[in-house]
Amino acid sequence: MPADPEQFLTVVDCDEADRRWRSALPAGPLGAEVVALGEIDGRVLAADVVSAVDVPAFDRADLDGFAVRAADTFGAVENDPRVLVLNPEALPTGVAPRIEVLPGTATPIATGAMLPRGADAVLKVEWTGPAGGRVLARHAVAPGVGVTFAGTDVARGELALRRGTRLGSREAGVLAAIGRGEVAVVRRPRVAVASTGDELIPAGAPPRVGSVYDCNAPMLAHACREAGAVAEVVGIVGDDPAAMDVLIDKCLSYDLILLSGGTSKGEGDVSYRSLAGRSPGVLVHGVALKPGKPVCLGAVGSTPVAILPGFPTSAIFTFHEFVAPLLRRLGGLPSEARSTVVASMGARLNSERGRAEYALVRVMVGPGGPSAHAIGKGSGSVSAFARADGFVVVPKHREYVPEGEAVEVVALGDGPAADLMVVGSHCVGLEMILGRLADAGVRSRTHWVGSTAGLSAAARGECDLAGIHLLDPSTGRYNDPMPAGVALIPGYRRMQGLIYRRGDGRFEGRAAGDAVAAALADPRCLMVNRNRGSGTRALLDGLLGGARPPGHAVEARSHNAAAAAVAGGRADWGVAVAHVAGLYDLAFIPLRDEHYDFAAPADRLDRLPLVAFREALDAPSTAAALASLGLTR
Repeated sequence: MPADPEQFLTVVDCDEADRRWRSALPAGPLGAEVVALGEIDGRVLAADVVSAVDVPAFDRADLDGFAVRAADTFGAVENDPRVLVLNPEALPTGVAPRIEVLPGTATPIATGAMLPRGADAVLKVEWTGPAGGRVLARHAVAPGVGVTFAGTDVARGELALRRGTRLGSREAGVLAAIGRGEVAVVRRPRVAVASTGDELIPAGAPPRVGSVYDCNAPMLAHACREAGAVAEVVGIVGDDPAAMDVLIDKCLSYDLILLSGGTSKGEGDVSYRSLAGRSPGVLVHGVALKPGKPVCLGAVGSTPVAILPGFPTSAIFTFHEFVAPLLRRLGGLPSEARSTVVASMGARLNSERGRAEYALVRVMVGPGGPSAHAIGKGSGSVSAFARADGFVVVPKHREYVPEGEAVEVVALGDGPAADLMVVGSHCVGLEMILGRLADAGVRSRTHWVGSTAGLSAAARGECDLAGIHLLDPSTGRYNDPMPAGVALIPGYRRMQGLIYRRGDGRFEGRAAGDAVAAALADPRCLMVNRNRGSGTRALLDGLLGGARPPGHAVEARSHNAAAAAVAGGRADWGVAVAHVAGLYDLAFIPLRDEHYDFAAPADRLDRLPLVAFREALDAPSTAAALASLGLTR
């Protein structure tokens, strides 16, 4: 009978959730289909392949020379050669020999040609000399030298490839060599992918108020393909129970229905309710996992259904935890093997007792070895998963992982290899320079943690370069002094100022000091702050002079985030650089020209990637490009 909707969100651990779901699903690989040799890439063999032929099919010469009886060359040396009589034929490839090699004779033969009867070796041409109608053998050879005998590579009746093998270029070579133009492979699982929610619109559509571009369906479809499946995005379904019922009915011919969104208990969460009305219906709703607690797993008849949380990071984590293993099993693929690295935790990582947490991290390598730094963007982040090097699993009984504790980082993608590790404060100018380096083949990885944390990473040797703009209020100087062992690379200037929506009378036409005073005098005037440790935060603190106006506790982690808050009406004013104000069509009151510089471990300045960075920074074309962004070299 279908599960009672009121029993939803009875949380179980991951193992129990997987056991319940597997119990109602197909146990093994799907059936077989026959595909042509040119279509086997990434496919899995459905049955053993036994060769019907010998490879090679005949005794074959491995080099250009003379087919001989090895015994006729015994004792031959440079100054005492053996004389062999040439047979009246030469053997190219693709020709059957007519003349037997008798004792004391030799037949000219090309690489790959069929060895004539009587011969048991090939004397390479470099070891011979001409002698009229004879040939001088100046080197002795043993039987089998220069020859590959029939069936040596693959013998008739031998297992050439075992079922379950994932096919690629090497396997294609084997199949072609034994003459197989087609082969039986496991059918790829077909997945119907859809997102749910009235707010969603497809990428490419014009935005509307309150709309959100659907990133889950494209992301999950690609993840399905990476797991060996065939995925089809079947659309977006609004918060309409009838429409959801129609979608599920339409997709029952697929091997898996994969939805995202609608797994919580709000009025608009219709996905799990539609599944609950089927049989066996909902098997799991709620897993002790962060992110991804409200994941819903079930089936309609024998068709599995997974409803993943709507937040992108939650969706992709629960996909890899539950859906990817199922797809690999249905497609005949082995469990995914992921590489790991042991690292020390770069800063305390807080967690929630009672459920395992998957924390995305960046890995930085310093003199003390790798360190892991959490990417704290939350389960709603689209970019966090793409930027992460891996993740750390915090067990459900832990409330935090202390700084310095050794943790196992499960790698995502290709791992942390790069020429330049760049951290600190974000800037579009730095991104432009790194893009130019990428064009020249210098790879970089970035982790935006603010100026203070970036400078600390440079001092610890955990990065190659840190973008910084730290103001010392007591001296009015930027980025001075540097810690021991850290070199300063002068960068460029960027104007910081107050940002506000055009036409706001509290700011319009006023000098910076007057504008801030007017904002502080209005209790309804909301500010957006910057994160502690950033250079902009120091500037803001100086402007406020100890005041804590409404919005002070809200910390934006970038100039763009501050500008988005003002442009969207969540805040009325803040501080950002001029270029970002222009991007959001905000009014701008200049404050001061700040120094955006770079800190680097002094002992790495002569490394080629840092030399390339400094050369790119100093290039005249870079100065022009920076100027186009409102930055001054």
